[in-house]
Amino acid sequence: MKLINRTIIILFLFVTVILAGCSPNVKGDVTEDICSDSTVCRLENNNVLAKINIDKLEIYHFHGTNQCTSCIAVGDLAEETVNTYFANELKSGKIVFNHINGDLPKNKELVSKYGVTGSSLWLGTYSEDGKFKAEENVNVWYKIKDKQSYMTYLKGVIEQKLAGK
Repeated sequence: MKLINRTIIILFLFVTVILAGCSPNVKGDVTEDICSDSTVCRLENNNVLAKINIDKLEIYHFHGTNQCTSCIAVGDLAEETVNTYFANELKSGKIVFNHINGDLPKNKELVSKYGVTGSSLWLGTYSEDGKFKAEENVNVWYKIKDKQSYMTYLKGVIEQKLAGK
């Protein structure tokens, strides 16, 4: 009888832990959801608190002084993607793209701001509420041998960032 009771308790705890992991994406009492106009809304108890609009998106290809073929490809394909699909956003300043040599002392502050440790592609968003978020995209490295796949993928990532996701 004691074995059955222990088994039931263990099973109950196991199910409780599993169900806890299936809860929605919540940070405290705040969750994020997509609003009808493609901006992100912060929700608390299903009440809209604020829309998050992205004021600016920085896309930086960080590299060293000496670059390998793959490092060059990551940057060149990113630049081509931005120029091809986001020319208007570049012109308006909503998107900024640049190749940044992380080895140069003049770029030390930017390298520190983004947390760069080596050759990489970073996207930094500035929201209208003044918040900055930097995110490295490592998936581009797996797509450098297929230009169209790379460009389609990065275009989608940039569109999501501009939509506040």
